[in-house]
Amino acid sequence: MKDINTLLNKISNSKDLDFGTIFSNSFELFKKTWLQGFLFVLISILVMLPLILALYLPFIGMMIAQSEDGYSGSSAISQFFTGMSILYIIFVIIAIFALSAISFALEAGFFRVIKKLDYNEPTKTSDIFYFFKAKYFSKTFIIMLASFGISILALMLCYFPIFYVMVPLSFLNVIFAFNPELTTGEIVKASFKLGNKKWLLTFGLLFVSGLLAEIVGLLMCGIGILFTVAFVYHPTYLIYKDVIGFDEEHVIDEIGNTVE
Repeated sequence: MKDINTLLNKISNSKDLDFGTIFSNSFELFKKTWLQGFLFVLISILVMLPLILALYLPFIGMMIAQSEDGYSGSSAISQFFTGMSILYIIFVIIAIFALSAISFALEAGFFRVIKKLDYNEPTKTSDIFYFFKAKYFSKTFIIMLASFGISILALMLCYFPIFYVMVPLSFLNVIFAFNPELTTGEIVKASFKLGNKKWLLTFGLLFVSGLLAEIVGLLMCGIGILFTVAFVYHPTYLIYKDVIGFDEEHVIDEIGNTVE
């Protein structure tokens, strides 16, 4: 973990990065991480599914009940929202933030798994849940509140700024993953500093890697997307690695293993 001034200085003094090199390295790294990426996706689905069901089942039940009473289509939806209680609305808001925080914590944990595999370090499935510890998980809620606030502000400015802030916001989880002791404000500041410095490169990598992961996944009968979707995290990780790097000194021995 580095202090905020060290991070900002490294970002300011960072060298230019090559799109092709990072994209190629992402493929090479993905060869090491595809299985853990698949497990990460499955775990994310299994962990969040109960909360998603709790969120949507009342809506589905209300729609069915309204349809049986003679309402349909927009009328049923209107009746549903008219009949919603304040408590349910509060539950929906809390559930959305909870889902976002859970997803953020899992993604941060997966970044740590990527790093371990990158340096040939041993990993275990529980590493994905690293940020579910109380001292870290509470911070994910605060970070997501900040992220939502920034996104809403960007949307209020006629939508175009959301395309700008989406790049800095994409660095929130990777910076949090390797610098969890920073304050929320410092994490946001570092994310925007890195996002501004490498905006065009990051946008291009995220767009191409996301499109490729989706196309390849769909070509594999749809189910393949469970294996390919984790690919989109690799360019972000590699940008962080090349710009900021890690505190540890990694030495490669004669047989290719990493010794710290």
